[in-house]
Amino acid sequence: MTDKNRPDRKLAVALKYDNEASPVVTAKGAGSVAEQIEKLAREAGVPIEQNPMMAEALSQIELDQEIPVELYQAVAVLIGFIMRTGRAQHPKE
Repeated sequence: MTDKNRPDRKLAVALKYDNEASPVVTAKGAGSVAEQIEKLAREAGVPIEQNPMMAEALSQIELDQEIPVELYQAVAVLIGFIMRTGRAQHPKE
């Protein structure tokens, strides 16, 4: 995932979803913060999806806020895939 202002800079956004409410942005960051978010996710066994366009859109949401209706479909596809397969696409370390 890359920051559109710096193509070489990684961008990461973490979501929490509990099946009862809309997904919530729980962490986000660029560069070394993004790398730390991914590292912690891997260590915790959290699925990681590499999708720069989704990361860019989700990075505009404030922390602890639900995703907006406009992103429901895109995020639902990702959550559905994870629930069906138990994993997302893991980027190479």
